[in-house]
Amino acid sequence: MNKKVILTYFICVSPIFVVAQDISGFWKGTLDMIGGCFAVNNIELQISIKGDSIYGSSYHYNDVNNYVKKKFKGLYDAQLKKVILQEAVVTTFKIPTQCQVCIKKYDLGYSSNGKQEILKGDWTTVITTDYADCAMGPITLSRIRESAFKEIPEIPVDTGEIRLDFYDNGEIDGDSISVRINDQTVLSHQRLGAEPVTTIIRMDFKHTFQEVEMMAENLGTIPPNTALLVITAGKKRYELFMSSSAQKSAKVRFLYEKGN
Repeated sequence: MNKKVILTYFICVSPIFVVAQDISGFWKGTLDMIGGCFAVNNIELQISIKGDSIYGSSYHYNDVNNYVKKKFKGLYDAQLKKVILQEAVVTTFKIPTQCQVCIKKYDLGYSSNGKQEILKGDWTTVITTDYADCAMGPITLSRIRESAFKEIPEIPVDTGEIRLDFYDNGEIDGDSISVRINDQTVLSHQRLGAEPVTTIIRMDFKHTFQEVEMMAENLGTIPPNTALLVITAGKKRYELFMSSSAQKSAKVRFLYEKGN
């Protein structure tokens, strides 16, 4: 058997390997919804992939302060480059009282032109209250580098009490702050220093979402107003560096996920 025959035999019996496209990351699109809750119905999918299984979070939003966040699961067919996603648990929502939350299913295909990666297909939904048809239609999502919600940390907790301790970050320079929780002022004109300014958050199944907003009352001698926030949630401890100014506050959101 000569070399040509050996090479031909190897090619014929070698298996075909499918290299799965990594679709994990952030994807953004918009929905065309007649009578939708928001003026602009943005969609962001935050996808993680393990084998052929997909999981993550979806945001349906107008902006970072008006949104619905849900968990989803699904499957990815690497050979067909096809994605099926089904939303499930609503983890957070900040929407007008007249709005209804819709649970969506996405049937998407992956493509790339070398410059832009696309997930394109169709979506259907049901309303969470009575599961009547909500809407359906085409959708195109493009890969993006960063989440629109990257500047607002979201911390899942499984305890009913969260302690927040605010300290001046770095040199003590006379910074003072006010703190609001779900738009209600809980600390007013508090000066930051080496000793903590403290407040407590309560969470349960009826209060699964808490948004903490730190506002600068002055900028001290070294602008901007910066604080170290130490968070104690049960046995877990987190540290966040928060910066606020006269034009922009700093926020962190807590999601109660007991048993998840």
